[in-house]
Amino acid sequence: MAKPSFDQFADMLDQAVDRIPDCFLRDLTGGFNLRKGEKREGEYYILGEYIEDGIGGCFIMFYYGSFVELLEDESEECWEAEIVDTVLHEMQHHLELLAGCDDLARKEMEELAKALQDR
Repeated sequence: MAKPSFDQFADMLDQAVDRIPDCFLRDLTGGFNLRKGEKREGEYYILGEYIEDGIGGCFIMFYYGSFVELLEDESEECWEAEIVDTVLHEMQHHLELLAGCDDLARKEMEELAKALQDR
């Protein structure tokens, strides 16, 4: 499969999100959102992010353009697997917030610090 269009990607994302039981979506007030563009932090592409906002509540944002940059020539199966992995990753952030812990965020900060030191 060639790179999925934005609409095809949105359908793939919807299929992944629709499989999440409602009990895990508590307090995800802004739901799941998708932007056409990419997001980067330095040289790293951000596929998705969990956002906790005092005005918009808690929501998850996905960046189609970042997926394109990383997966453009990959198979449909690869795209689907990466979408599912990203959904699970961002849901882990949400569930950890609900549980009052931040193990994943701490791990990500450690990985970022290591990557910056290795330069």
